[in-house]
Amino acid sequence: MAQKQKALDLTIIGAGMIVTDVLLPSALQLQRTGVIGEITVCDMRESALKALKENKDILEAFPGQDFKTCPEIGAGDSSDTELYKKVLAEKDHYGLVIIALPDQLHYMVLKGVIPFNQHILCVKPLVLQYDQALEIEKEAKERGIFIGVEYHKRFDRRALLARKHYRKGDLGDFALGESKLIEPYFYRHSNFQNWFTCENTDPFVYVGCHYVDLVCFITGLKPVEVSVTGRKGTFPNGKEGYMWSNGRVVFENAGTLSVNNGLGYPDDSAGGNDQGLIMYFDGDDCAGLLAHDDHNRGVEYGFAKNVSKRFQYVNPDFFRTVPWEGDGLKAIGYGFDSVAATLISASAIEAKVDGNPDRAMEIRQNGIKEANAKGLIATPENSAYNELVQEAARMSILAGGDIAIIDYSTERPTVKLKK
Repeated sequence: MAQKQKALDLTIIGAGMIVTDVLLPSALQLQRTGVIGEITVCDMRESALKALKENKDILEAFPGQDFKTCPEIGAGDSSDTELYKKVLAEKDHYGLVIIALPDQLHYMVLKGVIPFNQHILCVKPLVLQYDQALEIEKEAKERGIFIGVEYHKRFDRRALLARKHYRKGDLGDFALGESKLIEPYFYRHSNFQNWFTCENTDPFVYVGCHYVDLVCFITGLKPVEVSVTGRKGTFPNGKEGYMWSNGRVVFENAGTLSVNNGLGYPDDSAGGNDQGLIMYFDGDDCAGLLAHDDHNRGVEYGFAKNVSKRFQYVNPDFFRTVPWEGDGLKAIGYGFDSVAATLISASAIEAKVDGNPDRAMEIRQNGIKEANAKGLIATPENSAYNELVQEAARMSILAGGDIAIIDYSTERPTVKLKK
């Protein structure tokens, strides 16, 4: 039975690439179905907001729909790093917020949003330190705030199928794996060069976390050891960042995953990036295998016009807008499903609250508890191992690749270098 929904106003904090490509189109699709009411996008850069307003793909897909901006177009850039608070101060409590900012800003903005009692979807990783994840989890639970972390690979059908088979024992025991996610070279010429610097983040933390989370999601195993080495390079603006990284994650059963990441997939190559996962398993006097080619999903186009690259591997599964029975185009794919899962969950919680206002906090906290237990949506509680891995990874890469140990023997897990 479909859950009853309540249309909640949405504030998107950030107007970068992921907002343009996935988050705003997903929100506009959910606006059509009554999950989302008014949409406001907040960013200090007027140019980014103007680009969103004029985006031809969004205008084609969602005719007749619109969104507000803060600041308004024509007002110029803002120097106020807490501009989003002015927007939220005018919103009803228990609406929706999407945080789509660089990794190192998540904690500060989460702390800024939570006092406004808004349900939150945050791009991954939630924060970069385990203690921060615990703090956010505690504050959100006390206020009845539902938080989802946008690890969208969890909603890929092939990942859901793998999880089902592994948890049933069909594949065996995870022994060895290899993952890669190499983003396009042109990222180096984007806004990345202003924040993707050595002291802030690296490719393992930024995109490698997707596949570490995915292996945990499939297997239920805890990561216990992390080592990451990085290769530095210089952005066009002269700032230094890790352009490539190689990580190694050991799990509690001694299974090992290698993780290769970078900002260096050739712009002229056929794919949007290069990514995939291979896992080997020990069975009963036999072996098991899982291989996901996320780079080429079997769809190849040779375009005649209107494209930047004539020959392309087209991924129809992550996020696309396609013809449907309504106006414009419909957002589909596991990228949309992932965004929708958190926002629909929050909308359904508030619909229940409307019917039982005397039990509002109980209903909200039960919704959080149920999502934590189910483990499909990444929440601060059920995915806190990711913060342990990111903390270990940063410790390791800044120490030249030394091994960092995640110790679960105490009430609060800790991370330290092995040496």
